[in-house]
Order: sequence, then structure tokens, then C-alpha cells
Amino acid sequence: MPFQVSPGIVVTERDLTTVVPNVATSIGAIAINSQWGPVLERTTITTENDLIDTFGKPNGATFADIMCASNYLAYSNNLVVVRNVSAAATNAVVGDVDSGTALDVLNDDDYAGKSFTDQLFVGKWPGDIGNSLKAYAIDKHGWDATGLGVTAAAIQTLFKSNFDRAPGTSKYASDRGGSLDEMHIIVCDEDGLFTGVNNEILERFESVSKATDAKRVDGSSNYVETVLRNESKYIWLGAVGQLTASTADSNTHAGAGTAGSTFNQMNSNTELQKFPGGSLTGGVASAALSAGEYQAAFDKVANPEVVDVTILMAGGSAAIASANARSVAQHIVTNIAEVRKDCVACVSPHIDSVVRTTGETAKIVADKTAIASSSYGIMDSAWKYQYDRYNDVFRYVPMNGDIAGLCARTDFTNDAWWSPAGMNRGLIKNIVKLSWEPTKADRDTMYPISINPIITQRGTGVMLFGDKTMQTVPSAFDRINVRRLFIVLEKAISIAAKSMLFEFNDEFTRSQFVNMVAPFLREVQGRRGITDFKVVCDSSNNTGQIIDTNQFVGDIYVKPARSINFIQLNFIAARTDVSFSEIGG
Repeated sequence: MPFQVSPGIVVTERDLTTVVPNVATSIGAIAINSQWGPVLERTTITTENDLIDTFGKPNGATFADIMCASNYLAYSNNLVVVRNVSAAATNAVVGDVDSGTALDVLNDDDYAGKSFTDQLFVGKWPGDIGNSLKAYAIDKHGWDATGLGVTAAAIQTLFKSNFDRAPGTSKYASDRGGSLDEMHIIVCDEDGLFTGVNNEILERFESVSKATDAKRVDGSSNYVETVLRNESKYIWLGAVGQLTASTADSNTHAGAGTAGSTFNQMNSNTELQKFPGGSLTGGVASAALSAGEYQAAFDKVANPEVVDVTILMAGGSAAIASANARSVAQHIVTNIAEVRKDCVACVSPHIDSVVRTTGETAKIVADKTAIASSSYGIMDSAWKYQYDRYNDVFRYVPMNGDIAGLCARTDFTNDAWWSPAGMNRGLIKNIVKLSWEPTKADRDTMYPISINPIITQRGTGVMLFGDKTMQTVPSAFDRINVRRLFIVLEKAISIAAKSMLFEFNDEFTRSQFVNMVAPFLREVQGRRGITDFKVVCDSSNNTGQIIDTNQFVGDIYVKPARSINFIQLNFIAARTDVSFSEIGG
């Protein structure tokens, strides 16, 4: 009790209601090669439309990655995507594509560190699809110009048909003695690669300002560079000075502050220069990613303190050179999942092991044995043949996205500690056929070394027909449901245990820990995840030596529920005159 000088009442509180929280178990993560999208930046995707809108449609170079991600989203709605590109990839630009270093803007942070010289507009992300873009700006001078040429007049008409008023002077600038700071910007899909429609208008930006300090009514920036940076899905502003077509004009150009400024009206003797912009060119697509480039992208989800993921998938990396594919699989299993200890990594055999080949079993076994044993890895046995509706073709796609999706769907329909295999939870979506149908003999070879067969069952469909992790040593952790059970228990209880940090290691705190953990485990038991448990946190494991070293120990014993892998049915024929009691059973 706090010290009191005179009689009185002191009220204190102690919260004993702390509970073990529910934790997310269905957050997927994938590294991809794609036509569009931010590079080496984590992007959360919830739907296939969101995926395509952000990273572009699949094509011959990117379909394995994009369709793997899309396949996962057929089962779940939470996917972290990290794009990487090869060194060859560049951004499309309006301006001189040969000068400066502005052609490889990877993401927002990269843009902030770039210097631009001759590029007015820069495609938001690297890739040749950016060459489909066309962007123009117009201010009061261009809006009011007369005697325009045919092309220039068409651009002026484009703006006047899409904006109700001419750009002029914003209230913000007017209040500060400035004038003529406004401009309109239009971004079009010139070649129809984004929308399928030539010259479809993608974005309109009305009355953005040339003034660096310009603000909207809500207090947000209205400066053209900042607006495009924050709101455009297609372009950055490159060199601000390129908005000034006449170097002879001494008026202040875009980028200056507002007060007392009369902004340059992009004056020029060349009519088209009254509409700075044009077609973007110079964008180059990414080549196939190397193992190192895939690994660099996956490393963006390696830190559990920064990003929450529970299911990794190797994606299209299974289509690169065999040794490189194995290297990527090894990396995400050993260097990410094993280190994080809160997720599993789904990998597929190499394309040459299962697509249009022979001797599949031996090749898949070689793929598996090249990867270290781990209870945090899951390996399937085939690719699937499916329809690519964006290109009207059928393609073979690795199935690690589907297997990750089965794990996520199981979380929604049951819990993470249920097996994602079989007729009830292991059915595969969006499949025409398997690249390879393993026989019983093939399965007998693969399953003992922790390769999960995918089979077609007549009358039921295609399903995951195994629930092993990639751990080769027999134990409870060689099953997917047990590994994912412990991930849930460890993650949830660890989060709850943080409330004990910096408290006293005494009987009260230890009892509080037990009273917090035991109800959680009892709930898991009621939901069939474990058959029994015991929590020990007392003086037996918190000895004086432990306490004196500022440690706290809680021992949590659980008996995980086991999935059925083998069923034996015994049928006995008996004579009519024999009683069943005589033959037993």
C-alpha cells in the first residue's frame, strides 16, 4: 500500500483478465515476376482482380507466378506479394530515354532518391507494358491557345472534353499573391495493354498545382509531383523543369513556392509544347528471374517483427533452371520458414520433373532430397493444367499456390490443426487435369520421404492425398496439422506472455500465466486440436537461479491430435448357422 500520512482509502487495480489472443493463420506470401507493380515492396492483395490490377495480366514470361498467386486467392483473401525484376527491366518515359539514370524506378523509396534530367513523365513501374501509356499536361496557356495544328488541337479537345473548366489560379495561390499555378493531367492507355481499349483514359488529375507548397481544402498536398506520387497508378513526375517549354521565359516554373509567383505558362513557339507530354517509350520487360532475385524478393517477408505471414509459396520459381529452383525452395524453407518458426513453405517439383516427361517419380524424389529436412516445408507432386482466361490458352502451373490455399481454406472451415488433405478439405479448384497421375506404387515411393501425392479420384475430383511436412525423421512434426497446431500455440501464447515482461517472477505472476494459458488450451482441446495438456509454471521450473538471471519459464505439454492416414477394414464371411458370438468380434 502506498504511504499515507493521514487515514484514508487508496484504490488500486490489477488486471487479471489477460487472455491468449486469436492469431492469424491464413496470410500467404509469394515472390513474383510480373509485367507491372512496385518492385521489392510488400503489397497486400485480397482478390484476383486486385492482383491483376496491381501486377498486370499473366503472359508467357510471368504466368507461373501470377497464376500461382491467383490460385491461392481462389481459397483465401489475404496474400502478400513481392515483385522483383531482372537487371534488364526499365521504366517507360516521356522524354530522352538515353540520358540520366531515371529509367529504373523500382518503388516509392527509389523514386524519392532519383534525379531526373530529360524525362517529364516516368512509367510508375519497370516493364515494357509502360510503353502503352500516354500522358499530357495542360495549363491556362494551352487551354486558351488558338491556331493550333491538327495534333495539338486534338490534344486540346481531349482536355476540354474531360474537364469542365480551364486550369488557372488556385485559391491557395491567389490567397498568397501567386497566379496561374494550375494544370490538368490526363493519362491514357494508348495501345490498350492495360484495359484492352486503345486510348482509354486511365486517370485524370484536375487543377493540380505547380507550387511546391500548394494545399487542398483538406490540407493534403496539391503539388503536381506529390499528387502523382501518391495517387497515380501509372506515372511519376520526372524532371519538374520539363513542364517549362520555353527557357527564354523568366517567370517562375513548376517547383517554386507560391507566394508572389506568376508561374510559367509553358510558353513556346511550338504548339505541341503547350501540351507537355506524349507517348511513353523505352520500357523494357523483366527477364526470367534468377534464384538470387527470387530470394531477394522473399527476404522482404523474412522478418516476423515487420510482416505477419503464415504460408509461403514458391510460386513460379519451380519453372526456372532446376538447380536454381531447388535453391529458391531451400531458401524459403530453411532461411525463412525455419527461422521465422511461424509459417510453413509450400514448394512444387521442377517443371521438367513432372510436365511432358517420363520417370517422374525418380525426378521428384531428386527434387525433394535436394532440400534439407524440415517440418516447416510442404512438398506436392505435380503441376496442374488450367485455363488462362486472360490469354485464352491452357497452361501448366505449379500447385504450391493451391496447397497453400488448401491450408488457408482449412483455417476458415475448421482450424489450422486440421489436415488440409483428402475429400473433405483437400479438393483442388480450377483444374483440367494433372501433369502426372501417380500410381499406388509411385505414391508408396514418394510418401515415405515426405512428398505429398496429388491424385484424381473418380467421381470426386483432384485432391491432395497426403499431409506430411518435409521432415524426414518420424515424429509428430512430420504432419502438417501438428506443425501448424504448434505454430498457432507458440504464436498466440508468445504474444500473451509479453504481458509478463518486466513483472516480478513470483507465485502471483506464475499463477497468472497458468490461469491465462490453461483456458486457451482447453478451448483448443474442445476444438479437437489436442487430446490433453499440462501447464507447469511454478517453483519447480522457476528456481532461484532462473529468477536471479531475470528469466521466466513456462513448460507447456500438449498431446496433439493425429490425422488418419491408414484405414484397415476387415470383412469376415460366416456360415448361416454360426453365431457371431462364437467367432468373436
